[in-house]
Amino acid sequence: MKFILMLVVALFLTVLSLYAESFTKSATVKPELVQTGSQKEWCPVCGMNIEAFYKTSHTSKIHNHKDRQYCSMRCLAVDMQEHEINLDDIKVVDVTTQKLIYAKSAYYIVGSDVQGTMSKVSKLAFGDKEAAEDFNMEHGGKIVDFKTALKMAQDSLSLDVEMVQNKKNKQVYPMGKKVFEKNCKNNIDINAYLEINELKAGIREKQLCGDLNEPELQALSLYLWEVKRFGDAQNSTDFIKVSKDEKCPVCGMFVYKYPKWAAQIFYKDKHLSFDGAKDMIKYYFEHKEGISKILVSDYYSQKAIDAAKAYFVIGSDIYGPMGHELIPFKNESEAKTFSLDHKGVKVLKFEEIKQKEVQKLDE
Repeated sequence: MKFILMLVVALFLTVLSLYAESFTKSATVKPELVQTGSQKEWCPVCGMNIEAFYKTSHTSKIHNHKDRQYCSMRCLAVDMQEHEINLDDIKVVDVTTQKLIYAKSAYYIVGSDVQGTMSKVSKLAFGDKEAAEDFNMEHGGKIVDFKTALKMAQDSLSLDVEMVQNKKNKQVYPMGKKVFEKNCKNNIDINAYLEINELKAGIREKQLCGDLNEPELQALSLYLWEVKRFGDAQNSTDFIKVSKDEKCPVCGMFVYKYPKWAAQIFYKDKHLSFDGAKDMIKYYFEHKEGISKILVSDYYSQKAIDAAKAYFVIGSDIYGPMGHELIPFKNESEAKTFSLDHKGVKVLKFEEIKQKEVQKLDE
């Protein structure tokens, strides 16, 4: 009898395993991709291919109503640390119909036998409660609402990030380094891109590293974006130094992610870091008292320069982390050339910048 019971249990577990293996998180229909440009097929947080993880995909809107699409709720939770995201705007792919639906009305299965995306615990959404219950019967887990699933993702974020980082350190970065050293041209300007999905698109479109498959391209992009980009900056005393916990006091974004745009204001007993000259100058107009030094990053060299001696292009077609930017240059001639090439409105010295002009950049 005991043997028969064990056999039944083993058979049951085998069946569950087969169900889990038969379920795919990738799109089986043409996926709805809401981002624009050639980078739209990749997650802006981790660079993962959205089509390959389509059934865990979420979307949001950030400043200026810009659409974002993530491979997972985990990457949505990461982005929410940096951007103000209205929960009512968030959408998720319905596992059954593979259409985007509003997350607040979805039924989530958390902790099923399906492997999580960038997380130990999977989170899959359904627009229909009966469909969620049927999936739950086959794959386990529990049914919760969106806010509960999101809180679970936020609560486990540090552990999930640590898990993913360990894999990157052991497997992904070494692979990416090999691809870079074997295939790539050495003149890749990593800081020309605002996010990892833009970098991936640039590498592929410009054929900077030849023909790469998706795993090679992902490993290379992560190595460049998370290792080489910061390593090169740390090896030079000419760049603005920003720790990983420093947030821009104006918009709340982590400044270290955008070294090309970094700016700093120094007071007697502290300094503040900003994700661009625009936010730095916004802060400056309200907190001028006691400033000892202001640094901005030269657009071409990315080296730290004295803001008081810099030239700023306003109203160009080049965007920074927060949209339209004031773009700093050490040399006036470079600023004027850039302004002509990129439809700049004017070139200003620091003392010539007016508060109203800066505010108009956000309109």
